[in-house]
Amino acid sequence: MRLRSGLFLLLLCSLTGWTDTLRAQSISQLQTALDRLLDQPAYESAFWGALVLDLQDSTVLYARHTRQNFTPASVTKLFVTAAALEQLGPDYRYVTRLLADGPVIDGVLHGNLIVRGAGDPAIGGRFTDGDRTAIFRAWADSLRRYGIQRITGDLIGDDDYFDDMPLGTGWSWDDLTYWYAAEISALSFNDNCVDVTIEAGRPGEPGRISWEPPTTYVQLINQTYTVPAGQQLKEGYRRLPGTNTILLFSRVPEGRRDTESLAVHNPTRFFVHVLREVLLAEGIAIEGRPVDVDELSIKPDYGAPNLWTVATYTSPPLSEIVRVINRRSQNLYAEMILRTLGAERPVTDTTLHPGSAEMGLAAAARTWLQAGIDTSYIQFVDGSGLSAQNLVTPEATVRLLAYMAHHPNRAVWHTFYASLPTGGEEETTLQDRFRTGRARGNVRAKTGTLSNTSALAGYVRTSDGHLLAFALFCNHYTVPTRQVRRTIDAFVEQLARYRN
Repeated sequence: MRLRSGLFLLLLCSLTGWTDTLRAQSISQLQTALDRLLDQPAYESAFWGALVLDLQDSTVLYARHTRQNFTPASVTKLFVTAAALEQLGPDYRYVTRLLADGPVIDGVLHGNLIVRGAGDPAIGGRFTDGDRTAIFRAWADSLRRYGIQRITGDLIGDDDYFDDMPLGTGWSWDDLTYWYAAEISALSFNDNCVDVTIEAGRPGEPGRISWEPPTTYVQLINQTYTVPAGQQLKEGYRRLPGTNTILLFSRVPEGRRDTESLAVHNPTRFFVHVLREVLLAEGIAIEGRPVDVDELSIKPDYGAPNLWTVATYTSPPLSEIVRVINRRSQNLYAEMILRTLGAERPVTDTTLHPGSAEMGLAAAARTWLQAGIDTSYIQFVDGSGLSAQNLVTPEATVRLLAYMAHHPNRAVWHTFYASLPTGGEEETTLQDRFRTGRARGNVRAKTGTLSNTSALAGYVRTSDGHLLAFALFCNHYTVPTRQVRRTIDAFVEQLARYRN
C-alpha cells in the first residue's frame, strides 16, 4: 500500500509538473502573439502599456510598461464610477426641489420661484422617452394644484451645491462648442446642450435649421450651404466664447441632414430660462426674469419660514446614470458624479470646496487606496478623461478592475460590470468594434480616445471561461486611430481565444 501510495504521489507530481509546463508554454505563446501585434513597425514611435490578469488565480498573462504612466482618456471614467458606486451606492438618487418664497393670494404667488439643484445630470429627455421638458410640465401641474396662475417674482436657479468652475482642468478651448465639453453645473438640463438639426435644401441654398428645445436662450446664425448629392458632408459649428451665439457653417449634401448637440454657456440660466418658457406656454404668467443665483446680492435662506416646497423631482438611481456614463462615455455625467462624491463624501480638508472636482478626487481616492493603488504614482484632474493632464498606469487600472470584480458588495460589482459596453453592442462606444470573433458579446470594456491616445480597459472571458482583467493603452502614435483600434481589438480577440 505504501508503495502504491508513493507511486500515486509520484505520478500526481509528474502530471502536475507536466500541466504547469504546458500552461507556461501556452502563456508564452500568448505573449509572443501579443508582442507581435504591439511591435509592428507602424508603432515604432508610439508607446504601449498593457497588463492582463487572470482573476481566477491571479496569474499575470501579459505585461508591458505596467508601471509607466499613460494618458487614459475616458478610461478615467472607470475610476470615477467605481468610487461613486462604492461610496454612494447603486441606489443613490438626486432630488431637485422647486420652492417658493412667498404666499399665494387669489392665484398669485407673491414672491420668487426657486429651483435648488442637487447635481442631477439627467434632467431632460434621456429618461423620459425623449420628452425633454416633461419634468417642467409636471412642475406646471404642481403650480396649478396650488392655484398659482401668476408669479410676481423671478425664476431663480440655485447651483451652489457645486463650486462655480464650469470646465475641467486642462480642457481644450476648441472642444467647448460640443456636447462632450458641456459646462458643468449642479443645475443641468438636456445635457447642457441644444440639439441642432440641419436639413439640406437645393444645391447652393442654405440648409433649414431647427433645434430642441426650441428656446430663445441661444441665437443660431445660419451660414450653412447645400452641396450636390454625393459630395462629402463637412460639419462646421462654433459657439462664440462666453456667449450663446452659435455659428452654423456645415456643408450638407442634398437629401441629407446633419445633427449635433452643441453646448450652451451658463447651464444654470439655461435651465430656468427654458423652465420659464414652458411655464408661460402652460398658461402660468411670470413677471420676473430667469436668474442665476450667483447674480443675487442676497441668496435664498432655506431656513426661512416663508419658504415652502412646490414640487420635487427624484432622479433614476445611480446605477442607471453610471450605465449612461460608461456605455455612452458621457462626460458631463461623469464630471457631475465626481462633484457629487465630493459634496456627499468630503474628506476633512477645509481648503477644498465640497462640490468641487478636487474634493471629488480626494474622496474617490479612498476607493483607489482600498484597491491597493499607490495614488502618488497616478494623477487625475477631471472625472471624464477629457483632460490630457490625467495620468494612470496599466497596473493601477487592473488593480481597480480586480478590486471591483472581488468587491464584497456584490451589487456594486454587478452594477459596475453591467455598466460597461459589450463588444458589438448597439448604442455604445463598442458598437462598431468586435462585430465578429470570440470577443463579440464577451468583452466588456471602457474605451478611451483623445488626440494621439487610444485605450481600452475592462474584462474578457477566455475560451475556457476564465475572467480576465486587462488594460491596454497606446500614446503618441501618428498612424490613424482606426489602425490603433484594430490592433487593440486584435489583442483582446487573442485573449478571448486563449485557453489555459
